[in-house]
Amino acid sequence: MAKPAEKPKVESLPAKSTSPAKSSRPGDNSVSAEELKSFHRSMLLIRRFEERAGQLYGMGLIGGFCHLYIGQEAVVVGMQSTIGDADSVITSYRDHGHMLACGMDPKGVMAELTGRSGGYSKGKGGSMHMFSRDKHFYGGHGIVGAQVPIGTGLAFAHKYQGGKNVSLTYFGDGSANQGQVYEAMNMAALWKLPVIYIIENNRYGMGTSVERASATTELYRHGEAFGIPGERVDGMDVLAVRAAGEKAVAHARSGAGPYILEMQTYRYRGHSMSDPAKYRTKEEVDKYRNERDPIDHLRKRLLDAGLVDEAALKVVDAEIRKIVNEAAEFAQHSPEPDPSELWTDVLIGA
Repeated sequence: MAKPAEKPKVESLPAKSTSPAKSSRPGDNSVSAEELKSFHRSMLLIRRFEERAGQLYGMGLIGGFCHLYIGQEAVVVGMQSTIGDADSVITSYRDHGHMLACGMDPKGVMAELTGRSGGYSKGKGGSMHMFSRDKHFYGGHGIVGAQVPIGTGLAFAHKYQGGKNVSLTYFGDGSANQGQVYEAMNMAALWKLPVIYIIENNRYGMGTSVERASATTELYRHGEAFGIPGERVDGMDVLAVRAAGEKAVAHARSGAGPYILEMQTYRYRGHSMSDPAKYRTKEEVDKYRNERDPIDHLRKRLLDAGLVDEAALKVVDAEIRKIVNEAAEFAQHSPEPDPSELWTDVLIGA
């Protein structure tokens, strides 16, 4: 009998990235001072927004499920910096950060969280189901892994229409072993579709560690059977994400087909607001917060390079807090949907 393959060892923390070299080639990650400051601002907006969403949930103003993105901000900010306005984005139910990174209005996002008519889905989608055709953001999906075949379909549409646009399809480690994910990957490889599969490996699918759920913990290798290239990325470093994203996007745009990026990241809160997260230790969470926080990492880089000072960072934080406060106020004063809205947006005619 053949000896079972040994399970690959996984580092307790993602390896720290070195500073990328300056070059114009995809993946070499030449970024300006303004871009670095923009990345910091975008990640901080997501962090402050999610903190406020957690508060509103605790106050009973957000019903149903609410999955926060705190700790994972570098993944979506880094990836969104590599695409254009006409490229498409789709993700799972941990989606607020993706909406903000796509440029969706915080007021509309927060109003949807609170089930108000001023929300992106008119208050009918809530936390997990928001869309914006204007921003080419196609959800927010509550069914585990369901967005992956849809994201693959978006890539098919891009290719069918003859353009050079790509589809960023985000999903988590908890979705990585779903059958529909593999079916989608097979078709994407067969037809060389311009899709980048971004696995946000935050170490736990609900409460189960990836080591206990996956026969192989090297999730970037899940496309090997279909010939899909992939790589593992430090998802706590926005510049490492951007560098990998540039290579993947260039690959997909060139007509070479799909690409897989496994982002090693970490969520500080529970799977959802109702999860006490007792399956991991306080020491583990604190280690990530204190040693690998993506916002602190970029903040230090900005300060060390002399691109900002503490006073400037305080001004940015104050501006972000004002935006988030205004979003919360807008949400709380926006009317609830009229009952007649139950019968709208159900079907669309040809």
